[in-house]
Amino acid sequence: MDNIVIRAGDSGDADTLLRFFDEAVEWLVARGSAKQWGTEPWSGVPKRVERVKGMAADPGLRIAVVDGEPAGALIVSEEHDPHVPAVDERELYVRLLITSRRFTGRHVGGRLVEYALDEARRRGIGLVRVDCWAGGDGELQRYYESQGFTPTVQFAVDDWVGQVLEQRVG
Repeated sequence: MDNIVIRAGDSGDADTLLRFFDEAVEWLVARGSAKQWGTEPWSGVPKRVERVKGMAADPGLRIAVVDGEPAGALIVSEEHDPHVPAVDERELYVRLLITSRRFTGRHVGGRLVEYALDEARRRGIGLVRVDCWAGGDGELQRYYESQGFTPTVQFAVDDWVGQVLEQRVG
């Protein structure tokens, strides 16, 4: 396993995040999963560029670095996204988990999930939730399940269907 360092993110990471999203869109389109994020690179859609700038400024942003290169990103918050059903307890919500396609198979996503679980423990929070696209072949949901998450509820934003998953931490 690679030595993966997790560092705090900052607004200067917007271009890195855009590159991750552009790589992901290209990969998703190539495998027939364009319904997840569309076919256009995020860097070419002004609304998405602004959204990513907001992500880069989020105090919960963490960047995974492998051999000095940004390899993935995570945003955690104690507030869930507005389209996700609330729970009656304190939670740590994974608002973003993305890895560079160049680091596929190097446990970057898994290390970021571990970071989120550790952060929940540090804060004394017993629940970590995440949501993902529920479409396609279900591979994304299976990935989260392989990381210890259990599916709970589904939700829809227009014709995009999402799956919420949760994991208890001690």
